[in-house]
Amino acid sequence: MDDPQTLAQATAPPETSEARKHPTAPEAQLVVRLNRQDNVLVAARSLAEGAVLPGTDAVCRDTIPAGHKVAAAAIPAGAAVRKYGQIIGFATHDIDAGQHVHTQNCGMGDFSRDYAFCEEAQATAYVPEAERATFQGLVRSDGQVATRNHIGVLTTVNCSATVARAVAETFGGTALEAFPNVDGVTAFAHTTGCGMASSGEGFELLQRTLHGYLTHPNFAGILLIGLGCEINQIHRLTERYGLQSGERFQYMTIQEAGGTRAAIEQGKACVKAMLPTANAVARQPLPASHLKLALQCGGSDGYSGITANPALGAAVDKLVRNGGTAILSETPEIYGAEHLLTRRAASPEIGETLLGRVRWWEDYAARHAGSLDNNPSPGNKAGGLTTILEKSLGAAAKSGTTRLEAVYDYAVPITAKGFVFMDSPGYDPCSVTGQIAAGANIVCFTTGRGSVSGFKPAPSLKLCTNSVTYRRMSDDMDIDCGPVLDEGVSIEAMGDRIFDLILRTASGTATCSEALGFGDNEFVPWQIGAVM
Repeated sequence: MDDPQTLAQATAPPETSEARKHPTAPEAQLVVRLNRQDNVLVAARSLAEGAVLPGTDAVCRDTIPAGHKVAAAAIPAGAAVRKYGQIIGFATHDIDAGQHVHTQNCGMGDFSRDYAFCEEAQATAYVPEAERATFQGLVRSDGQVATRNHIGVLTTVNCSATVARAVAETFGGTALEAFPNVDGVTAFAHTTGCGMASSGEGFELLQRTLHGYLTHPNFAGILLIGLGCEINQIHRLTERYGLQSGERFQYMTIQEAGGTRAAIEQGKACVKAMLPTANAVARQPLPASHLKLALQCGGSDGYSGITANPALGAAVDKLVRNGGTAILSETPEIYGAEHLLTRRAASPEIGETLLGRVRWWEDYAARHAGSLDNNPSPGNKAGGLTTILEKSLGAAAKSGTTRLEAVYDYAVPITAKGFVFMDSPGYDPCSVTGQIAAGANIVCFTTGRGSVSGFKPAPSLKLCTNSVTYRRMSDDMDIDCGPVLDEGVSIEAMGDRIFDLILRTASGTATCSEALGFGDNEFVPWQIGAVM
């Protein structure tokens, strides 16, 4: 994309790839033009009816809410509506210059995409190892690196959720004062594990997700609790993955323990026994190459693709050049932007794998009488996003500009370095659950409307797209990306701020969501298949 700037100042936007993807912005903008090919502008602040659009002869024919689109020129019915230099929809009626462009006059339509496999893929310019960024991390006995030090109480089935929560709640308040290096004891309960097929895609997904959590480095210890008669038997997990009980991993069933009260007491004793070893850790300097960053956005608005997402993309580029890994997911929310990712694929096979997942989602939605354009949500639309195409183009900016190195199925362990993609639903808790199961040890979550969530055991940073929301929800937001528009801070400079915050967070600095206690309720394994 070109530099976001007032149309009046848009004389000769830079043409380089870096300039298109890492734009800058001047102060006090009224509207933003993202690409010279665009026929819509984005209101940087609310525009009154009758206001003159800078650099044009057009006046606003409607009140244009902040973050929403206004036609820069007339758009005939059936013509493409362009933003970011890309098609985001088609005019459903004639649109006059100065009119509000949104759901009342812009909708989806079929059009071909040029996937241009590998056309923009370039080898990563790595920072020399001796000069790479570092953070203060924890090294586990198996060599894995942690950013947090939790004890997890996991469940095989919904039936053991109450016992798991009762065990974890015992260690709240001041219970861990003698163990200052333990970040918490948390229950990870879910709503499935029985009433499902004992084989097939749904069962495989659940087992893979649980295994990813059971072996995640951010856990110093794990207690796995089952009921005893469920489909998702503990022994099937332990035998399949070769898991052995020991100092860091214990398991039990409520039925064998003698019922609820007995199981709670047994569970408490197991956790207490883990605490001394869990506390006996020390952080040490480690290269940023050990970071696996989950990329997410939720409660998006019209600013998401202009400020926070491209700024996070700049931070991702920096992390990748320092040897780290960044994980983009939410397949339904890259729908319409997948051609930008296939162009960055390291090989045609990687690009085809990504398209295969997109086609699976098209079929999956159709089988359930749905549409991938059911997204954006009402909140997204209130924030200025009209179609899934527009939302996806902004969301994809989180991924930066480096080469796409691999595409993974949901919750499959990620071993590749650099920028990768993991298939997942667009539902944030479910998507992040898969990313953490795949190995993510830190999360960056951009939001414009103001999402509140956290994702234990990985710390989650909230990147706010605009200063109004940041000020209104400052207890929930970790960094304000609004100055990109309000103060002319460059995308690169904001990316540097984000990268620095990632390193400090990985070193132990608490995030807003951690301070508020989020993360106990966001464990949501992807549930596929018949409930029987």
